[in-house]
Amino acid sequence: MITMTLPTKILRLCKISVIGLKAFTRDPIGFLRRLPKNAFRLAVDPDFINTKISSQTIDYQTWISSNELTGRRAAAHYQEVIRSFRGRILPSVIMPVYNPDIRLLDDAIQSVVDQYYEDWELCLVDDASDDPEVRARLLHWASVDERIKVSRREENGHICRATNDAFSLSSGNWIGLLDQDDVLAPNALAETLMAVASNPEAKIIYSDEDKIDADGVRRFAPHFKPDYSPELLRSQNYINHFSVFRRDIIEAVGGWRPGYEGSQDHDILLRSSEICDPGHILHIPKILYHWRAVDGSTASKIDNKGYAVDAGLRAVQDHIKRIGMNAVVELENGLPFYRVKPQLLDPLPLVSVIIPTRDQVELLSNCVDGVLGKTEHPHIELIVVDNNSSQKKTQNYLEALSSDSRVKTIFDGSEFNYAALNNKAVRQASGEIIVLLNNDIEVIEKNWLHEMVAWAMQPGVGCVGAKLLYQNGLVQHGGVVLGIGGVAGHAHKRFHRSDNGYFARLKLIQNYSAVTGACLAVKKSIFQEVGGLDDQHLKVAFNDVDFCLKVKLAGYRNVWTPHAELYHLESMSRGRDEAPEKRQRFDSEVRFMQVKWGEMLSSDPYYSPNLTLVQEDFSLRGHS
Repeated sequence: MITMTLPTKILRLCKISVIGLKAFTRDPIGFLRRLPKNAFRLAVDPDFINTKISSQTIDYQTWISSNELTGRRAAAHYQEVIRSFRGRILPSVIMPVYNPDIRLLDDAIQSVVDQYYEDWELCLVDDASDDPEVRARLLHWASVDERIKVSRREENGHICRATNDAFSLSSGNWIGLLDQDDVLAPNALAETLMAVASNPEAKIIYSDEDKIDADGVRRFAPHFKPDYSPELLRSQNYINHFSVFRRDIIEAVGGWRPGYEGSQDHDILLRSSEICDPGHILHIPKILYHWRAVDGSTASKIDNKGYAVDAGLRAVQDHIKRIGMNAVVELENGLPFYRVKPQLLDPLPLVSVIIPTRDQVELLSNCVDGVLGKTEHPHIELIVVDNNSSQKKTQNYLEALSSDSRVKTIFDGSEFNYAALNNKAVRQASGEIIVLLNNDIEVIEKNWLHEMVAWAMQPGVGCVGAKLLYQNGLVQHGGVVLGIGGVAGHAHKRFHRSDNGYFARLKLIQNYSAVTGACLAVKKSIFQEVGGLDDQHLKVAFNDVDFCLKVKLAGYRNVWTPHAELYHLESMSRGRDEAPEKRQRFDSEVRFMQVKWGEMLSSDPYYSPNLTLVQEDFSLRGHS
């Protein structure tokens, strides 16, 4: 139990009050919504407030001022870049229109007119709007700018048919999508075509986005996205705005499908991804699109359009069928997003669960009991690797455990080397799937292993990670982000178990560059293919991150699932690395990782260069 002196209590209360006042001022409704969870986190985790106080994060308005070029400087910069383009690249911005607010429509069109890149066309299709002022306004715009094309449908066909008509009206070799009440940043087309010029094989390009209020004055809720993540795209349309397609991709998939209104863009992205090499889907980590948050809009609240969620579910289900994946797709519990559940076929694979240990029999027995007694998977081989246990009660426990036909015990008398212990066990493992498991893991629910194994069995999938929790219900591991703290950190650390996380990522299956080896599933063949864990240079720390990066480099996707939840009593079995020799070894492992993986540690494709590398909470990075 932590005790504090009276002055410390007063200082802590003052700090909490200041932070709370700032948060309430920025977002009163959000502050009140988060208050119960944050109060709980504060009660159970004294370090939580210190983490918030020491964070080098900034508010979004400050971030904009520090990171975005504006005015004459921006215009001069982009004009110089545009002059370097070779050959003509004509982007067509297409916009279906139906009974818009005329003021917002004007803002949307004006945002295209204001582009630094001027060689574009804007194709507007009026989907039989009732208001005659809409037609008059569109014709006015076409009369004052020859780059603007206008057409009108005689009957309302809904957004998919209207978008297809706008596409037919276009002649550009790149097609960008703009909604009738949203706004493009003035550098949107210039940045997109810079990406095209640098990546001639690109097929789909997307950017980051934020939201603007109805008056177009306040920008908020920036979404700094990862690079292309197949599993995350199946969970939600995180690509969204601004998305630009090469013309032949839209032609190849047949355009937008009627019947998928509300999630038509998610549907076409999924279909397009099926005929694109993943390396041809590019992400521009800049805010190029401002999504209007008005009453009733999806930007305001996604469940305002329940039909869109239903259409998205069908789009993902169709996608799963087309790619031949044996899986069920459901709505994610309590969220307007989706869960893909791979199905294991009989006979179920043998899974070798490997637990290195040294004494601490209470921890070990708790872990073993969870694996053998609380886990729903009929084919488990449990391999306990005993590294120099000296306590009699541990030896007695291991001897008793050996009577279970599912258990194999390996005795190793060498100096502690986590990587070597696991490598030794894998060589003796019989399972098709290997699960690395710390002895301080506690099973919470019976389906954790089934979930991880089902994903590990999928073609193209490498390592699979779980959602690990501290005993107080806060998140210990929600995936690994490269670069945090110099090498790697845990995503969403100390968030509450029930939090949605950054744009719901704490609740969604997705790709990460790495997952923790405290609970990691992988095919034995892949483990062997990449040479296992590095037991020469990374005996204790970061061998799991290094292993995952080797797997990624070999062409596999690493997956994290929130649907395998376990408790992790982190480092209780070994203690912290604060002894001089342990600190020296840890520093050496840090240097090795930084030399070996270099730039990759500062440019994690599943994170964002706009987010902090100081904290593990997806907050904004400081000055660029």
